Amino acid sequence: MESSGVGFVGLALEPGELISWFAASGRALPWRAAGTTGWGVLVSETMLQQTPVKRVQPIWEEWMRRWPRPSDLAAESQGEVVRAWGKLGYPRRALRLHEAAATIAAEHGDVVPSDVETLLALPGVGAYTARAVAAFAYGKRAPVVDTNVRRVVARAVHGAGDAGPPSTKRDLADVEALLPDDDASAAKLSAALMELGQVVCTVRSPLCESCPIAHDCAWQHAGRPAYAGPPKKVQKFAGTDRQVRGKLLDVLRGSSGPVLREQLDAVWSDAGQRDRCLDSLLVDGLVEQTDDGRFALPGEH
Repeated sequence: MESSGVGFVGLALEPGELISWFAASGRALPWRAAGTTGWGVLVSETMLQQTPVKRVQPIWEEWMRRWPRPSDLAAESQGEVVRAWGKLGYPRRALRLHEAAATIAAEHGDVVPSDVETLLALPGVGAYTARAVAAFAYGKRAPVVDTNVRRVVARAVHGAGDAGPPSTKRDLADVEALLPDDDASAAKLSAALMELGQVVCTVRSPLCESCPIAHDCAWQHAGRPAYAGPPKKVQKFAGTDRQVRGKLLDVLRGSSGPVLREQLDAVWSDAGQRDRCLDSLLVDGLVEQTDDGRFALPGEH
């Protein structure tokens, strides 16, 4: 493949190098397998948001066995969908997938749309997910930007140790400029950029000696300067409302029906935080209260 001519601070990015590297070295993840539908990719991309591959893979495989088409998931109860989400975290994603499945089944012939604008109209599908499905499921030219891609671009293009605060317009423009004009090559490069950030160009201890574009990397040519931008927020988990919400949901997932308030109270000692988290679960539709005051997953009472 000819060079795209994209400048890497005086150097030229050769898309073919990254694409060839990905073809030879990319992980054999199940949602990348030939024959994976747009639905399989939509489910995987939704699950993978802020969640490691090793946690997602077994749950994704189970979902695909149980609900291989959007209509299969749409026919399931909300409560069972939340239960099957397990410990992936951010369980509202499960409800949004359930809503999207119903829309896809009813309005799109049970087939996930292939264009970004139609994907964006689906419940719970944001800019990242829409572009990821268009690129990875349908081979479309669409800039796909996550934290891994932003880090690769920051280093290889801008010579910075890491990406600064996100800017949707700037980040999309950066990646858009790197993509070849044809759909197939652009989609492959999108996948390669993401894989590079996940397994080689990592936050700590990047494997620069294994990087297929190290010779074109502005960060390498600048002597790998340390990141000097604004500090990143470190997401903690222990003691947060996220942890408490998860513990409350665990009680309901493990029950075949409504549970008493006392069973929920037993999982967290801070009554104020526990009550706040239970209220938020009720507002989010992840928990429902029965007429007799017990609590259940949605639709299971």
